[in-house]
Amino acid sequence: MTVVVGVDGSGRTRRLDEIAASTGRPTVRVTPATSADLAVLLEQARADDALVLVDDAHQLPAETIRSLTVAARAGLAMALARRPTIDSAELADLDGVVAGQGPVEQLGPLPPTALAALVEAAVGRPATPEQVTALQAASAGLAAIAVEIAADPDGTPPTLVARLQRRFAGSGRDLAGLAAILALGLDLADEAVCTAAGLEPAEAATGMRSLRDAGLLTPDGERLIPAVARAVLVELPPAERRRLHETVARALLATDADPVRTAEQLRAARARNPTAADVYRRAADRLRFTDPGSALTWYDDALDAGAAPSTVAAGRAEAATLLGMPVDLDGPVEASADAGRIALVAGAAAAYDGRAGRAAEALLGAEPPGPVLAVPALMVTGQPAAARSAATGSAPLPVRRLAEAALAMADPQAALPLLIEAAEGFERTPPQVAVPDPPHAIGALIAVAAGDSATAEHLLERAVASGSGGPVALDRHRTLLAWVRMRTGRYDSAVAELRRLAGVALPGRERLVHAGLTAGIARRSGDIAQLRTAWSVAEPVLARRAVDLSQLEVVEELLVAAARLRQHQRIAPVLADLDGIVDRLGRPAAWAVSVEWIRLQIAVVDEDPQAAATAAARLGSLDPAGFRQQAQCRAAARWSAALRGDVDPDGVLADAAALVAAELPWESSRLIGQAAVRTTDPAAARRLLERARELSRTDPVPDETAQGSSQGGLSDREVEVARLVLAGRTHREIGTQLFLSPKTVEHHVARIRGKLGATTRAEMIATLRSLLPEEP
Repeated sequence: MTVVVGVDGSGRTRRLDEIAASTGRPTVRVTPATSADLAVLLEQARADDALVLVDDAHQLPAETIRSLTVAARAGLAMALARRPTIDSAELADLDGVVAGQGPVEQLGPLPPTALAALVEAAVGRPATPEQVTALQAASAGLAAIAVEIAADPDGTPPTLVARLQRRFAGSGRDLAGLAAILALGLDLADEAVCTAAGLEPAEAATGMRSLRDAGLLTPDGERLIPAVARAVLVELPPAERRRLHETVARALLATDADPVRTAEQLRAARARNPTAADVYRRAADRLRFTDPGSALTWYDDALDAGAAPSTVAAGRAEAATLLGMPVDLDGPVEASADAGRIALVAGAAAAYDGRAGRAAEALLGAEPPGPVLAVPALMVTGQPAAARSAATGSAPLPVRRLAEAALAMADPQAALPLLIEAAEGFERTPPQVAVPDPPHAIGALIAVAAGDSATAEHLLERAVASGSGGPVALDRHRTLLAWVRMRTGRYDSAVAELRRLAGVALPGRERLVHAGLTAGIARRSGDIAQLRTAWSVAEPVLARRAVDLSQLEVVEELLVAAARLRQHQRIAPVLADLDGIVDRLGRPAAWAVSVEWIRLQIAVVDEDPQAAATAAARLGSLDPAGFRQQAQCRAAARWSAALRGDVDPDGVLADAAALVAAELPWESSRLIGQAAVRTTDPAAARRLLERARELSRTDPVPDETAQGSSQGGLSDREVEVARLVLAGRTHREIGTQLFLSPKTVEHHVARIRGKLGATTRAEMIATLRSLLPEEP
């Protein structure tokens, strides 16, 4: 006694044949076609002690099933095959009798080995793993479907289409309509499926069971088998398919489903009417902050479908701003709420253009959270009182955290942990608004001011990975990441970023950073032509007199470049603006040091001992708390003395080492170099020049033809670090020997591991030993 259960096409008949062959007994087959002769068949079975094979038991008349039940109870051997659904009391009775005396076999999808054999039999050659995988995906492993499409898993053979036509011809329009809806491949809720198909929930459930029993659904019973779905849709003319999409869209509207999914169905139906316009607009509004590019296409569809321009103006402006596209902020807006949204966009756009003052003005006049978003712009332009007042406004928690961090910007060491917290909040819950400057970017700039480039890189790498701030922020985060690495002596990222941005139209703020990168690389490689190119980009941006503290380090690079090119007319106004901002903030030591340090660097380029002495005296009068600023103040006095010819080699090396530890290696090498050319002691000059050359090689500007493959793509500095790692030195010991901070050493080690593709420290050590020959 055996019961074989499986959907149509799963091989029920074949399994009955296998069972019969395994017994070696005579067989009598009962099918819907032979059920009229049941009495004769049963008598023959008793006489021959035969096995009765009952195929498609679910299709037999009730009277036939009752007679088979009596025979089974009387001990007649029987193997029964049926669909999964038992839809009558008679079939349940027969199934219970047979299953009570033997096993129940459940036929499922064919395994890969069976599919491989099937393909070989169908096409006459062994199947590749890719063919088997494709067949498995297209047929869901169902034997009958797999046979139909074995030669072409992505095709739709006419035999399969004809089979489905026959199936639906005898089952009514409801089942065919339900199959057509499922064929669209949408993840629809049950309520939407019922509404689209015009069925009550019980009717839809019955229809789904029928499709499953007919072998048309995947094993999970929720979706049509892909090959079946293609066959259902291939027979629908274009007009009928559009009508189907519109039917689904109306069902989604009626069930308050996701507007994006609804809009997709209306677009497929080419719907152009007021209802469609409203759905397209709602889809765009849903996506404008998470996928602004798609949102713009939905706004375009809404306009094509007849939406009034004023109803989409604010949303289009928000999406376009996040994409970095120019926005017409004078377009019509229908309601005051939309006017408030436009003001938020205006603030963000002004910030992207590098006009923090204009951004603050626009945001203060916008609806919430505009005033709170204005706090960072108010602080970097020297308006602390207005910033404190604005910070009391209403805003989502991540925006409030950003404002709290910005209020602490006078002290970079205190502001940095708050900015890290704000960045984490933005990643967890991105605010539904165009943010003038994400906390990752602000945090990175503050981290550099605090001498913590590792944190700056961490924040920027997270921002790039998470897409924080939208597409427009990607260029900002990437250029700032390259900037941080260049400032700490690693030029490869800066050069790569300059190549990537060649020909890219950048907003004003990023043009300034790009120019700073170009100038920095040019100055460090002695390329005057490139320095002039950088200045030609930066000069018109600086001429706008829109600098702020967030741009201070980049401005330093550009003003030094201006001094090198003898463009002094641009220097004094910018420094005066920065002085004014610092004064309005109460002249916090950290930022006062940064401004005076710029004056010192300009004096060094001009070889002006008097200006250097003045800048050094101002720096000496300050009492900064940060290690970086302390190192700058000490180095300033040493530099001023060197320009006068007063060189203490040991003191120069000590102060230069402090600059390296403060992650200013280029400035350290320049200090030593200036001292070396001015000392009268030849031995001291040689010692200083040797150390200056070492620092200048921190990470040379890459030469694409000179990168040795024998060192696994490692830079000279990374090779130095790697050799010390192989010698068993700690990060602190390596930093002491190479004049690097432990965090910078940690970064080098991480880069080495990444370049070598090592997943563990042990793997990195083993690879380094094979790459780097031992040195005496």
